[in-house]
Amino acid sequence: MTTITNEPAVRTGRGSGGEVTGVLSELAEAASARSGVPVELLDGYPHALLTVARTGRGLSAEQEATCRRLGGQAVAMGVGLPALVAVHMHASRRLWSRLPELLTAVRERPLRPTELVGVGEAVWRAADAALAALTAGYVEAQRLVVRREEEFRREFVDDLLTGRSPIGPLIERAELFGLQLSGGHLVVVVEDGQPIDSGSAVRGSVEEALRARFATRGLLVEAKDGRLVCVVSSAPGGDRAGDVGDQVADLAGRAMSASVQQGRWRSGIGRPYAGPRGVQRSFQEAMEALETATRLRLPHRVVHAADLLVYRVLGRDEAALADLVRTVLEPLTTARGGAEPLVETLQAYFAAGSNAAEAARRLHLSVRAVTYRLQRVQELTGYSPGRPSQHLTLLVAVTGARLLGWPRRQLVSE
Repeated sequence: MTTITNEPAVRTGRGSGGEVTGVLSELAEAASARSGVPVELLDGYPHALLTVARTGRGLSAEQEATCRRLGGQAVAMGVGLPALVAVHMHASRRLWSRLPELLTAVRERPLRPTELVGVGEAVWRAADAALAALTAGYVEAQRLVVRREEEFRREFVDDLLTGRSPIGPLIERAELFGLQLSGGHLVVVVEDGQPIDSGSAVRGSVEEALRARFATRGLLVEAKDGRLVCVVSSAPGGDRAGDVGDQVADLAGRAMSASVQQGRWRSGIGRPYAGPRGVQRSFQEAMEALETATRLRLPHRVVHAADLLVYRVLGRDEAALADLVRTVLEPLTTARGGAEPLVETLQAYFAAGSNAAEAARRLHLSVRAVTYRLQRVQELTGYSPGRPSQHLTLLVAVTGARLLGWPRRQLVSE
């Protein structure tokens, strides 16, 4: 068997234990220098292989545990798995070339040719077991790092969107995610037919799509309460804030649909504000926009908080709004089939610009059925949808009914 001629020979006889240890250390140092990996990540490995060669037994449980520990240590030191495997393979090859003289030194007798095959099989089985343990330790440690990072990210997003954290530390933490909270940001909230969690592939695909488009902007994408929250810088850069919000909503919605194959996404867009509390305010507006659009059964995929301000005004005095709905629309509950079909017809009629034919198309009814229902509204309430002086009262009452969930929900008492 050939040996590496530029390495010192191993003396045999008494006192050779120290010589063997020195050679093993030199082998580890050489493998470390060759691969550029710290020698600490070879802790005890050459000695373990030599023990296997001497005894014919595999790695002990303690030695495999050491390999798993080294795998985790490599993650902490920022050493990649390929480099970790490479340094151990370099050490294995260097040890193999010196194995006959090392075994002669520790056994104090030459290695017989008939023993070589068995020794080789034992050593390379042990090397395979060591690499498997190293990889397992590395993957386990890496998963732990990912879980910690995800937890840190979720905690930051919760603190940012709820305002529970002091502003100073929040700004410092935001910089780790590429956000400069002193500037302006807007929030886009996207929902689909199924809940989304932070570890899902959906979040990753949406973030990838957005970063490809907004590479120069601060951006954070995270799941919260089953929805996807996108925080994006609204700093001037040629695009208006509203345009940025529309682009984020469209890209996020399409990426989400491609991942979950639902196609039922809807986005709420808050207005841009400066500072950490501005992000919180924009998030609240985006959430309110989604909730309002759901209550009003708006057909739009993208809803802007700025376009729904009038509904926020209506909803601020729920008692007064309930009183209006009760006064104007409660007579509809006496109709055959209840108030729901008539309220639905009024909403479609107003949404169609007071066009009965278009309302009929949207409701999948005949024009005659729609005009009959509108006539019943006038008969029961005394308000005519087609009379300009009564149009606004009916429109606000119907909008209030949707905001309050009436007639499916009871109105608040006076």
